[in-house]
Amino acid sequence: MGANLSEKNIISVNGCCYGKDDNPDKGDYIKLCGEAFWTFISGNKNLYIELIEPFGYKAKEKNDQFYTEYSKVLNRFTYECIEQFSNKNGEILWKTILQFNSGKNKENKEF
Repeated sequence: MGANLSEKNIISVNGCCYGKDDNPDKGDYIKLCGEAFWTFISGNKNLYIELIEPFGYKAKEKNDQFYTEYSKVLNRFTYECIEQFSNKNGEILWKTILQFNSGKNKENKEF
C-alpha cells in the first residue's frame, strides 16, 4: 500500500495573487506572492503578466457598468428623499425623517 500520511512531508502554501515577498518561508508554511504564486500553480513564469492585462480590461468594463448603475440608484434615492423629506423651499423636514425612521408603524398599534 501507499505511504502512511505521517511519513509524508506536507507543506502549507499561502498563495497571494499579487505583491512580492522576498522571504517566502514563514516557518510553518510558505507564502508565495505575485509571480511566484502564479508560477507555482501553473508552471508558467509569465502567467501573471498574461492574466493581468485581460483582467484590467474586464475590470474597467465592470467598473463603468457599476458606476452607471450606481449613479442611477443615487439619483433615484436623492429624488425620493427630496420628494418625501423636504418642503418646496428645499428645507429638510426633520420631524418627518424622525417619524419615518423611529416612529411606530401605523399598522402595529399594540404598544
